[in-house]
This record gives sequence, C-alpha cells and structure tokens, in this order.
Amino acid sequence: MTLPIAVLISGSGTNLDAIIRAIEAKRLDARITVVISNNPDAYGLERAKAHCLPYQVIDHGDYASREAFDAVLAEAIRESGAKAVILAGFMRILSPSFISAFSGNVLNIHPAILPSFAGANAQRQQADFGVRLAGCTVHFVDEKMDNGPIVIQAVVPAYPDDNGDTLGQRILEYEHRIYPQAIQWLAQGRLKIQGRKVVVANAGKAKALPENGVLINPPLEEGF
Repeated sequence: MTLPIAVLISGSGTNLDAIIRAIEAKRLDARITVVISNNPDAYGLERAKAHCLPYQVIDHGDYASREAFDAVLAEAIRESGAKAVILAGFMRILSPSFISAFSGNVLNIHPAILPSFAGANAQRQQADFGVRLAGCTVHFVDEKMDNGPIVIQAVVPAYPDDNGDTLGQRILEYEHRIYPQAIQWLAQGRLKIQGRKVVVANAGKAKALPENGVLINPPLEEGF
C-alpha cells in the first residue's frame, strides 16, 4: 500500500530530497501529496519544483497565533489527501490541536540522540559539549518539543576537533538513511506505540558497534 504523505519544511530540504529519492527508487512505498513551507525562501521548495511535486507556502508570519497558522496548515494537508505528516526540518512547534488532528501519524527527525540535546542547533550543542557519540532520532510528534516516542536512532562518533558543521555533516548522512526507513515502516503499518515505546513489527536487533563507530537501532533493512 502506498502511503500519501505531506512533507513540511523550513530550509534546505535535504531530508525531503532523501525521501523523494527513496520513493523514486521504489524503496519507499509513499507518495508526496504536497510539500509545505512556512518560509517562502526555503530552498527545499526548489527541490519540490524540480521533481514536479505540489507545493505551498504558508507563512506563519501572516497569522496572529500559532493556532490560526496550524488550522490553515492542517486544512491544506487534509485537502492534499495526505494521511501522514513528515516534518523535514520544519522549524515550528505544532499546537496540540494539530497533533490530535493527525494523531499517531506525525513523524519528525532530530539531529541528536534524544532525549539529549533537544531544541535548535543540536549539532553545535553536541560538539560544544564534547560528546564522544552523537547522532539522530526519528520520533513520533507529541505536544512537547522533541519528546514523542522514538522509532529509530543512529549513533555516530564525535571527535574533539568537531564543530557543529563537521559533526552535522556526519549526522546528516544517517538522517538521510533512517528517515526513509522509518516512513517505510509507517507505510507498512509496522509501527505500534505502546506508552513511551515504539514496537517495530518483525524488526531485527542491533549488533555491537562496528569498526566505523556507527550503530543504528532498529537496524536498517535492505534498500536503506
């Protein structure tokens, strides 16, 4: 079954690009019904245009409140026919009314191992803190920022000479792998939320860290 998804962006759209390429390679059973940006200058809109995808700009600055913006955003998503909402660098906190409208079908990716280093500039936070292991997390979205149940995480090594940019590039490589995988599990109906935990049906178990220092749990499946 092909899952219709809306992808929300605010910036360059590299995760959008990874999702598009996974769909076009027939590795991901999803269809992008609309790309929506709250930023009219987001480069991700150019990616949508290049792949002939429907797109909209809904500028949050045009609305008096978060709730008013979210109501218009939710209506645009419903009109597109999307059944799931994929946040791909969308720099807005969504209201409880929006979350409830798409309950259990909103995913986000965050460039850190949650619950550590939530919020903005997580790559720089990790580098400045001097972590030895950094990474990224795909999670369901709830009413709190970077808080919802975790689907999949990737761990990458961090080094003393890293800054936010160098560490961010190492993390980004694995964002582009784990996010399409998580969306595929959602499309396959294999994700079940049990309290704070997400069960991935028929998922394998991660092994010890390999020599390159990267660990992904649950492990990626063929094609990802």
